[in-house]
Amino acid sequence: MKILMVCLGNICRSPLAHGVLAHLAEKQGLHWEIDSAGTGDWHVGQGPDRRSVAVANKYGVDISQQRAQFFIPEFFDRYDHILVMDENNYRDVLAQARTEKDRKKVQMFLADGIVPDPYFDENQFEPVYQMIEARCQELIRDLVKK
Repeated sequence: MKILMVCLGNICRSPLAHGVLAHLAEKQGLHWEIDSAGTGDWHVGQGPDRRSVAVANKYGVDISQQRAQFFIPEFFDRYDHILVMDENNYRDVLAQARTEKDRKKVQMFLADGIVPDPYFDENQFEPVYQMIEARCQELIRDLVKK
């Protein structure tokens, strides 16, 4: 199973989702490939936001070695599932889809809403982490059933 998490800058939400899902999958003995990318290229090559690193560390998840990358159409060939954090990411990723098969790989990370971007609000990193962790638990249950 190969899963790509996508947000805007690839420094807050998608690195958390990448790290949490990889951590949980490893704990369950699942040999999944998890990665993340951004639809914007401002932070390419940079590590995750220090606040994302801190909240992940608080729960035993190390995301410090991740590096931001820009979403490219070739990712449709590489990943089975592409999960996006909000409607803008969804639109931006779908705009690069080349086929219906590509489009079918793209889903919202949360089926019933968006993951808010905590970048401008220090107090949102903890709630965002909790939201992501809960959804990653569900994802594992759902994908293992398939």
